[in-house]
Amino acid sequence: MSGRLVVVGGGQAAFALVAKLRALKDERPVTIVASEESLPYQRPPLSKKYLLREMTLDRLLYRPEAWYSEHDIDIRLSTTVTRIDRGSKHVALSDGSVLGYETLAFATGATPRRLPAPIGGDLAGVYVVRDFKDADLLAEEMQPGRRALVIGGGYIGLEAAAVARTCGMDVTVIEMADRILQRVASAATSAIVRGIHRSRGVDIREGMGLHRLIGDNGRVTAAELADGSTIAVDVVIVGIGIIANDALAHEAGLETANGIIVDSHGRTSDPAIFAMGDCAVLPWQGMRIRLESVQNAVDQAEAIAAILAGSSEPYDPKPWFWSDQYDVKLQIAGFGLGHDETLVRPGQREGSVSVWYFRQGKFIAVDAINDAKAYVTGKKLLEAGITPDRAKLADPDTDLKSLLA
Repeated sequence: MSGRLVVVGGGQAAFALVAKLRALKDERPVTIVASEESLPYQRPPLSKKYLLREMTLDRLLYRPEAWYSEHDIDIRLSTTVTRIDRGSKHVALSDGSVLGYETLAFATGATPRRLPAPIGGDLAGVYVVRDFKDADLLAEEMQPGRRALVIGGGYIGLEAAAVARTCGMDVTVIEMADRILQRVASAATSAIVRGIHRSRGVDIREGMGLHRLIGDNGRVTAAELADGSTIAVDVVIVGIGIIANDALAHEAGLETANGIIVDSHGRTSDPAIFAMGDCAVLPWQGMRIRLESVQNAVDQAEAIAAILAGSSEPYDPKPWFWSDQYDVKLQIAGFGLGHDETLVRPGQREGSVSVWYFRQGKFIAVDAINDAKAYVTGKKLLEAGITPDRAKLADPDTDLKSLLA
């Protein structure tokens, strides 16, 4: 159909794109092609409240089924795009049908890295968490007294470790790098988060790799670590990063590099095709990066919706992130990539602290641990382009609001 937008993927970015388009009164025909059997839903709670059975799937849905028909959005569940013909502007679907498009949007997200089968990755009891079915299976395993091994000390792994410990499991985390969160946070933040987990009984082993998993009758029973030691395990949770789902775009001849390369307007190397969210590689401060966050998926998708509706404004990322572990909320504003200095500031409440990042003297990010005031102030400073006075920032008696003056 002339004017049709086809959205490949049915997650956060896909929903944000079509919802914003309709909010902007754009009435073009829209089809979402979603591989999952569920309507679009929130993913962050999967590794937290949903895994703890504090939320049900229906509460995770962005909108009920009726919303899509009311807004003239054709959503095709349990369906994938198998091929893109850019010349004729058609996509072939897994159900055998063909769709014409005027505009195509990739919101295909990313896939968790899995352990290779030769080292035990195919054993029962080994999990990743990317969709609700993964979480459903893992939730059945989370029983008091059982032994969980978490492979990977990034945010996903640590959140899973917190849930497992909350369920009364014995938890060991192994991280091959020198410290947990090494790729995404400063040494100061790593130390704070390490202390939080160890105070709750989690065994964190840094600089430690996995040699292999050991199974009995196809079920994991133990793990042999890189130092030659062996630990008994009942459940293994793998959190070793994600891979952008860019294969379909690559096959269609679009420019890719562990993600679909886009410009500041979200356009790929084909001006009729856009990409957003975890699958997109976007320009930011002279670099090309992938921002793996819900915030970026929403903001970039909404910016692209505005562009489709007639705006010429480029997408200027304002990164922020969060992570919930136990009763601790870590809020991050900015992007600490390439920092060369940090400043640790105690908060006003017990257990609150913030880590402020600088690069060549310029303030670039803040990690706030149970410190909402530091997070809000840091975010406002970044948006205003202000680098706070270092001496005032270091003084715990300084009112953070005064730094905005």
